[in-house]
Formats: sequence, C-alpha cells, structure tokens
Amino acid sequence: MNIPNLLPEADKLRALLCAARSDPALPPRFQEAVWRRIENLDSPVRLTSPPTWLDTVVAWMLRPQWALTTATATIVAGLVLGAVGGSQAARQQAQARYLAAVAPNPLR
Repeated sequence: MNIPNLLPEADKLRALLCAARSDPALPPRFQEAVWRRIENLDSPVRLTSPPTWLDTVVAWMLRPQWALTTATATIVAGLVLGAVGGSQAARQQAQARYLAAVAPNPLR
C-alpha cells in the first residue's frame, strides 16, 4: 500500500537527513576494552569487604539442606505474629464494644 506523497519537501528533507547522518568513530582501543570487560565478568567475584553477620546468616539459610527448615520457620513465625496481632485487635474491639454498650453517649 503506497501512501501518496502530500508534501514534496518531504523527499528533500529525507535526503538531507540521510546525508547528515554520520557514523561516529569508536574510541581508540575500543575492542580491547570490550574484551577486557568480558574477561573480568568471567573471573570470580572478589569481595571488597568481609561478609557481615547478616550475609553469613542469609548464606546459611539459603543452603539447600536448610531450605525446608528456613521456610517452615518463616511460616511459623508469620502464624505466631498473626495470632498475636489478631488477639490484640480482638481485645481492643471487645473493649470498644463494651464501652459502647455500657457508657452513655457523652463519654464515648
């Protein structure tokens, strides 16, 4: 499907833009720098500082033999925290209902 050229200046503009396009020159030793970076990626990772206690704990917990234990402990901790939070919310709600049932309107 050919679209008719509504602007005759468009061809002139297209030709001018194509002529103005230039390929930038690469910096000196560009390929050497690229290969050096690739080689550095393949080298083992060097830590600049010793691991912190948190890094050690996370590395220990992510070992395959401890993965099930870690997942179970996380689930149990979530259940316990949810139960404690739920009981506190239920207690506060019960206190508010009791106050609403017993206290007269001006005291609320």
